[in-house]
Amino acid sequence: MALSCSLIRVRPRFQAYRSYHNNNNNIWTKASRFSHFNHPHTSYSNFPPLSSFLRSCSSSLLRPLSSMTTPQHSPSTKTERVMIKGRVQGVFYRNWTVDNAKQLGLKGWVRNRRDGSVEALFSGSPDVVQEMVQRCRRGPPEAIVTGLEVFPSNDDPGTGFERKQTV
Repeated sequence: MALSCSLIRVRPRFQAYRSYHNNNNNIWTKASRFSHFNHPHTSYSNFPPLSSFLRSCSSSLLRPLSSMTTPQHSPSTKTERVMIKGRVQGVFYRNWTVDNAKQLGLKGWVRNRRDGSVEALFSGSPDVVQEMVQRCRRGPPEAIVTGLEVFPSNDDPGTGFERKQTV
C-alpha cells in the first residue's frame, strides 16, 4: 500500500474540525487534524528537514584531511600509564578496556604482562582519563582488582585505542 503526501489537506489554524465517520483506513485524513502544528520533525513536505543540519556541519566537513589525521595535542591533554594487578587476565579485561576507552574517546593501548598484570596507556582530557582510571579500579564483572598504580607518561598514545600483544 503506497501512501502519498498529496492526500493531506492543510487546514487553516483554529478551524473547527468536521466530525468524520469511523473510517480507520484513511489515517492521513486523521493525521491532517494536526497539520496546524508547525514542527520541523512532523513536516509532511517532500524535502527532509536536513538542510539546516547540513549547513551547521558544513564547516567541519570541509576541514582538510591533514587536520583529521595528525594527532592534536593540546595543553589540556593528559597521558597516564596504569598498571592493574589482581585477577585481571583471562577475564576479558583487555577487551573491556578497549571498549570503555573507545566509548570515552581516549587514545592509547592496553596489554597483558607476563607477571599476570595488565598495563594500559590512556591519553585524553584530564577528567576523561580520570574516569577511565576509576573504571579500571572496578574492571569487568569477572575481574578482581587488588592493586592499581598510575604514572604520568610522555609516551605517544597513537591515533586510536588498541589492544597490544603480551610483553
